[in-house]
Amino acid sequence: MLSLYVHIPFCRSRCSYCDFFLVTRLDHIERFFRALTRETEARRSQLEGRTVGAIHFGGGTPSLVPLQYISAWLGQLSRFCSFFGDVEIAFEANPEDLGEKAMSDLRCMGVTRLSLGIQSFSDRKLLALGRRHTSKDACEVTARAMGMFPSVSLDLICGVPGEDVLEWDTDLDAALAMRPHHLSVYMLSLEPKTLLHRDVSRGLMTVPGEEEQAVMYERAMEKAGMLGYLHYEVSNFCLPGHHSRYNLASWKREEYLGFGPSAHSFLRSSGVETRFANVSSFSGYTGDCANVPAFREILSDEERFTEQVFLALRINSGLDVEFLRKDNKLGHCLPETIDRLVRKGWIRQEAGQLYLTGKGFLFADHIAGEFIVA
Repeated sequence: MLSLYVHIPFCRSRCSYCDFFLVTRLDHIERFFRALTRETEARRSQLEGRTVGAIHFGGGTPSLVPLQYISAWLGQLSRFCSFFGDVEIAFEANPEDLGEKAMSDLRCMGVTRLSLGIQSFSDRKLLALGRRHTSKDACEVTARAMGMFPSVSLDLICGVPGEDVLEWDTDLDAALAMRPHHLSVYMLSLEPKTLLHRDVSRGLMTVPGEEEQAVMYERAMEKAGMLGYLHYEVSNFCLPGHHSRYNLASWKREEYLGFGPSAHSFLRSSGVETRFANVSSFSGYTGDCANVPAFREILSDEERFTEQVFLALRINSGLDVEFLRKDNKLGHCLPETIDRLVRKGWIRQEAGQLYLTGKGFLFADHIAGEFIVA
């Protein structure tokens, strides 16, 4: 089964915390889709004979583009490959773009999962993040979406400048009261070269420290868990059956193809695993570089092992102790490392498998690093 990701790079403006590849020139939309059509045709051989189980339109802001472009691309794609019977088509959108007609058109186009960039139900936080919608907009759009789509996902950010645990609790309660099928909780990170990073570095604003952010994250785990949400990945919670198919396939190291500028891909052939990515340049993507990967690498056995350790812990699917013992350079130190992490309360061992605890999710990458020796 193959999954697809399509990077729609357009945004009205760049949010202060964002370091994703994006373009704010909306008059370039048609030019982008011409390039996307060319790329899809050029990669026909990677699609033919394959069945697609999930398609994720991300960005950027996919909801900014006229939907006839999306529909036309799906039509082109259907000529090259087949869709699984209940293929999941996920679409990221901002509340300010979603009137009732836009939602209806998305549903008619086959979108089964709407991912809403809510970020907060607090007007103060939305202003601090530079978002264009209000808390009222967030509530109205979420309620409307819940009545129209089989799966609705909300993005929330904690650790916003000036935020404390009490404000986060209120925000989290507002989100959970909507009873979304899926909730993504992201701790705000200060990415280099972003406006937020510059302002914090200059002392113009402050963000909650690591300990306070950790408390916010633990509150999300506690409250979502009490309401029946499954914590199936470090940042993601869902009601049973509503996980993101595209994301989970990626974390399980299943094959996926990425289209659009900066998009990444992962394919297997005859036991060889290859990762490659498109150029992170709009002029490059729409010009001569469109079908030349910015990088391509064949994964070594060591790189495969490293990925399997990091990703198995990230989705908490269980990390096999025998797998670690067989392929790890820790040797006789492995039992000692496991015992130390168990005593810290970061992992638990059950039937030969290692799982993160709630506390352990906070240190997932660090824990994975404990099992990898260069």
